[in-house]
Amino acid sequence: MAYISQPGFELEPSSPSAAATSELNWPLLSLTWAHFLNDGAANFLPGVLPAILVALGIDLKLVGTVMAALLVCQALQPVFGWLADRWGGRAFIVVGVVAGATAGALVGLVPNYWSLIVVLVLLGTANAMFHPQALACVRQVTSHGFAFAMSVFLVGGELGRAIWPLLAGLAVTHFGLRALWLLALPAVFTLPLIVGKTPPVRSHTMQERQCARKAKYDKTAMIALLALVAYCTLHAVLLYSLSTFLPLLWSAEGGSLIGGATTVTVLLTVGNLGNLAGGYLADRLGRRFLVGVAAALCAFLLGLFLMGTSPIRWVSLGALGLAAFSTMPVRVLIAQDILPDNHCLGSALALGFSNALGALAVMAFGPIAVRWGIDSVLWLNVILSAISVVAVPLLPEESLEDVILPESDETLENTV
Repeated sequence: MAYISQPGFELEPSSPSAAATSELNWPLLSLTWAHFLNDGAANFLPGVLPAILVALGIDLKLVGTVMAALLVCQALQPVFGWLADRWGGRAFIVVGVVAGATAGALVGLVPNYWSLIVVLVLLGTANAMFHPQALACVRQVTSHGFAFAMSVFLVGGELGRAIWPLLAGLAVTHFGLRALWLLALPAVFTLPLIVGKTPPVRSHTMQERQCARKAKYDKTAMIALLALVAYCTLHAVLLYSLSTFLPLLWSAEGGSLIGGATTVTVLLTVGNLGNLAGGYLADRLGRRFLVGVAAALCAFLLGLFLMGTSPIRWVSLGALGLAAFSTMPVRVLIAQDILPDNHCLGSALALGFSNALGALAVMAFGPIAVRWGIDSVLWLNVILSAISVVAVPLLPEESLEDVILPESDETLENTV
């Protein structure tokens, strides 16, 4: 495959501290903490949604619109990724954290439904702004073990998604909705650390863009990119479907409300272990191998869950969480390899854009569940997960370490 790397995008970390302290990579830890704050601010809404509906007098039928105001903004990630690749720096990382914390605080101060929608759009936009540049920066501050480093960064975001709703619920329960401003304090107090330890992402010169243009528009590379986006979208459909329909299925089969909620908790909690394990295994077994095996396992384990009894269901659900989340860091790295001159854009397509498409697809599953039953939606995901394996052979097998860098300006000109 014709993937051309750029001069200046070498494997050495751009930060001296990243090279000097292999035991403790402060730039990576700073990015992970920023991801924790950013995703926490963008995902605490479910923990306080009942209180917001009551306080603002919002009808239950508008809940979908409220959540959509957050999710739809993920489609903006490619725009911010494209801009971040050209401007470089760390502005989108810093502004994303600051704007997210500010918008999260404003959620508790809005007077009505429409002002809430505006604030949630701002919150979703801040979240979309943060991710492409931060994902590219993770690779830049890591000298080796790219997949595991990406796993650490992504786990920070997942922990934020898990912890922030609880913190928001505690704040509102004890002090009221206006107390949501308290959740902005961690970002305020640690902002100097984020700015000081996060290196700027380098921008690309005109010459480098011209050199990469041939690879960027290469037919094989574009097929690989489309295959990756399709794979990531089907993966997002699976995760959104599980989070939405597992509790409903549990309840429809006579289970308790707590039991239904626990299914999602198990899936997401074990998923964080899968995130780390996936990054570790990908660095040793290969990215494409891991992506293919994980997709096949997702189909098998979800089918086993649907056919199994209670003990088998819990075991298969935990294993499903491991498999489903194991590919997340790998998919981002593959996208960056396909677009070596646009790491931010590649990250956005593999994560935010695909998640937005997945969320839209899941909206169509409601009528299917009503007509043919909730389990039919999950069986459909078994089929879609199996279909996603077809995309794997179209993905690039090599990683950035395998790409030959141009040795001189003359080589660069010959490549163009």
